[in-house]
Amino acid sequence: MTEELMFRPLEFKILNLLSSFYMRYYSTNNPNHQVGLKEAVIKGLAPDQGLYMPEHIPVMPASFFEDLPTMTFQEMAYEVIGALFGEDLNLSQVKALVDHTLVFDAPLVKVEEGVYSLELFHGPTLAFKDFGARFCSKLMSMLMEGEERKVRVLVATSGDTGSAVANGFYKVPGVEVIILYPKGKVSALQEMQFTTLGENIHCLEVDGVFDDCQRMVKEAFLDQELNEKMLLTSANSINIARWIPQCLYYFYAWCRLPEKDKKLAVSVPSGNFGNLGAGILAERMGLPIDVFVASTNVNKIVPDFLHGLNFKAKPSIATISNSMDVGNPSNFYRLLALYGNDEALLRKKVKGFFFDDEDTAKVMKKVQCETGYTLDPHGAVGYLGLRNFLRMNGDDYVGIFLETAHPGKFKSVVDKVLGIDLELPDRLKEFMKGKKKAAALPNDYGAFREFLSSAN
Repeated sequence: MTEELMFRPLEFKILNLLSSFYMRYYSTNNPNHQVGLKEAVIKGLAPDQGLYMPEHIPVMPASFFEDLPTMTFQEMAYEVIGALFGEDLNLSQVKALVDHTLVFDAPLVKVEEGVYSLELFHGPTLAFKDFGARFCSKLMSMLMEGEERKVRVLVATSGDTGSAVANGFYKVPGVEVIILYPKGKVSALQEMQFTTLGENIHCLEVDGVFDDCQRMVKEAFLDQELNEKMLLTSANSINIARWIPQCLYYFYAWCRLPEKDKKLAVSVPSGNFGNLGAGILAERMGLPIDVFVASTNVNKIVPDFLHGLNFKAKPSIATISNSMDVGNPSNFYRLLALYGNDEALLRKKVKGFFFDDEDTAKVMKKVQCETGYTLDPHGAVGYLGLRNFLRMNGDDYVGIFLETAHPGKFKSVVDKVLGIDLELPDRLKEFMKGKKKAAALPNDYGAFREFLSSAN
């Protein structure tokens, strides 16, 4: 990579962002509440329960998009991360962050004519959240360098977040990770990926659903007495350090797309909606994505909103695409913020579809039979959303759907639906050899608080 290429994003920012020296991050609940990068990352959630957002979003110059098809994943990321964080981090830190994060590929695979799968499962835990978790752990360690206090990372997971964060933060000095997950509602393989590590990774099996786990984590962040005793933070997608780097693979997908002469639709299988929000962030930075498709299972709160209803949280419903079983998606307010809280604009740019388990299983079999491509249940929902959109909008579009996890992570579902015995990658086989280390926790914040206090 040339020096000119490496310095260009910072030169661009100096020319265009002279009004502020450091990026500020505001709460989605109160734009007047603003903090710096360190507080936004270490606190994770604003005191008013809002999610932090960058006060301005840099638009990449035309020259960046002209050069993008010739760049490596890392070269592209130096520029994007430099534009987003260059006011707070020096060039060496930006490079260290990117080099630590992007140690695996994200292939764009043609499934059928005009339909591509962006495979995001080639990282350590075979899920898209490996990108954000690795970035988050590295940035957090940078920001906490020289601090004597220990950081406790609280994580609510419906499956993949737990495994990605646990492996991303495993044995990181000065950091304890506490993972809450719903008993019996994550796949056996997902569970083994985060409950077998031990060391600084502590797992709590909650007698409830994902929304209960998320609620208890949020209550802990708002517990003033608890926060005076210990430093609590999050590595869920509510944390900007987990959320923002996910925009990188959208840029990378576009640069390798053959049909750049057509409009582009990107379908994102969605649960807590951080991944979709990261795609919109990339689009706000200038990436030419014409429309997003929010594809969900029967937990359809956001598709209902996109079809004109009010946003209303509901109890989550268990499905075979369990990582998307979220009834109160936190990142919905980021979607709004990215479009200036303009609900009409959000509904114009994002189209919503939902599908039940029967739809999901049927398309898994269809795609396997017709193309030989094996979808996991979440990718199947993303594929369905994309196909529905393309069917309604003619031949003007080319489409990408996100394959967010390796099918082997949902082996029991995939085997049953496709009538096969799916061969697991060696990395997944190794996880299954471990011994589960998890404590039972009732669906009660008081019990969670007692656990945290006793561990202090």
